[in-house]
Amino acid sequence: MRRVLIIDDEDDIREVAALSLEATAGWDILTASSGRAGIATAETERPDAILMDVMMPVMDGPTTFKELQLNPKTAGIPVLLLTAKVQGVDQRRFANLGVAATLFKPFDPLTLAAQISEVLGWKD
Repeated sequence: MRRVLIIDDEDDIREVAALSLEATAGWDILTASSGRAGIATAETERPDAILMDVMMPVMDGPTTFKELQLNPKTAGIPVLLLTAKVQGVDQRRFANLGVAATLFKPFDPLTLAAQISEVLGWKD
């Protein structure tokens, strides 16, 4: 069974994403409400992938991603950014970070698992 960590400071986004991934794909979902908490969870739980918001207080998504990459325990975990920013300049900046993909808010809860699976090449 796949394990996905969702890092987002918005409770409703975490809840909708978690419910959709559990219901449509049967994945085991972990959640964290901040970049720091997400890093700690990723270190101990070692999820198969991380779905993370870009805009979060204190430590944003790109900063959290960089911290994950510096940690040998989490560096190999693919990260997908979730953002409402759809400007071309933002997309290029996120792509240059080295994340697996950038997905856009609002997302379709019925197709979110398929989008993640497609990007990561998961054939469940």
